[in-house]
Amino acid sequence: MNERKRQILELLKEDARRSADLIATMIDASVDEVKAAIAEMEQDHIIVKYATVVNWSKVEDEKVTALIEVQITPERGRGFEGIAERIYLYPEVKSVYLMSGAYDLLVEVQGKTLKDVASFVSNKLSPIDAVLSTKTFFILKKYKQDGIIFEEHEDDHRLLVSP
Repeated sequence: MNERKRQILELLKEDARRSADLIATMIDASVDEVKAAIAEMEQDHIIVKYATVVNWSKVEDEKVTALIEVQITPERGRGFEGIAERIYLYPEVKSVYLMSGAYDLLVEVQGKTLKDVASFVSNKLSPIDAVLSTKTFFILKKYKQDGIIFEEHEDDHRLLVSP
């Protein structure tokens, strides 16, 4: 990948709403060159999707998010791929990562309630033959996601007291 495409990706990652005109100005390129690069990266699935990052704690219908460590037995001939695919096809699963260390997969699940997430683990995830064990962690508060800080930090305006 050339440097020009990397610059375009970085600018779109920061703000997917940036226009090709603005990006062209920022990287000193032609608008047609930027549009062609973006179209090519979309076609090659380098750019997979344009998404909005939502601070769900500010919305009334807040969701429950859990991270689940999953130990599995890899399938002969496919390794972890088939099991990961079986898991990520569930609509409540937001992310699946192959990990190094004490467990094999890290699964991010979202539900309306704690009970929804618990039901997913007990009724859908745990019964998979290859799943050996799970460990669930509920996210209590998100401070930062994808480089975006959710809460603005207020400066401390108190006077410094020294002994």
